[in-house]
Amino acid sequence: MDLGIAGRQAIVTGSTRGLGLACAEALAAEGVHVLLNARTNLEGDQLANELHARFGVDVDFQVADVSTAEGRAQLFAVCPNPDIVVTNASGPSPTNFVDNSLEQWSEAFDMNFHSAVGMMQLALPGMRQRRFGRIVNITSAMVTSPHPLMTLSIAARTALTGVTKAVSKDVVCDNVTINNLLPERIDTGRQRQMAELQVQFRGITLEEAYDEMKATIAAKRLGRPEEVGAACAFLASIHAGYISGENLHLDGGSYEGLI
Repeated sequence: MDLGIAGRQAIVTGSTRGLGLACAEALAAEGVHVLLNARTNLEGDQLANELHARFGVDVDFQVADVSTAEGRAQLFAVCPNPDIVVTNASGPSPTNFVDNSLEQWSEAFDMNFHSAVGMMQLALPGMRQRRFGRIVNITSAMVTSPHPLMTLSIAARTALTGVTKAVSKDVVCDNVTINNLLPERIDTGRQRQMAELQVQFRGITLEEAYDEMKATIAAKRLGRPEEVGAACAFLASIHAGYISGENLHLDGGSYEGLI
């Protein structure tokens, strides 16, 4: 299927590894010019060169902390008229609710709420004027299946879910859509971190930790990052103009809710 977005401009935050990188790769494969982003330049320039060589599109990289207004402005200075914005940021580590400090709550909201909302505020006016825009937020399955150790993530990302739903109803008339991806148990560094915590606290092996993860998934396997990237690329396509304000579970069929 031709997604119809070749030549478009995209900003993908948190995109030098994991799900952000998978989304950037999927968009570049469709001919989209991509601005990569991370808070440090450990491998950003190299990845930009690699994606350019593989897909023949323009790929830039910008160091910026999107949890700050200054960082978000830096990205729009490089790519002032994005057609596609994918927001992605690392989530808080598991915590005990009673131990969460005001600083931790603030950090969680800066990283997982203000970052995405701020990017949307900068992108939407131009998208509406040009009558094309696709915003895809990578959030978490925790917004529909809360876990007691993930309250920092739940609070920030559920707030984002509510805001995006409300705003999506206002902008879709201008062919601008906003949707959320809810990944769960995708085979990335985040899952390795969770597995290593189980090794540390329970004394099991890493292989046993991964096997336990897989057993909780209806598909009996971890998801692949490229599967998330493909979903993102479709939601960014011309074919997804009638899909907005939705939360797409990417969890191997494991979500137990009806809707």
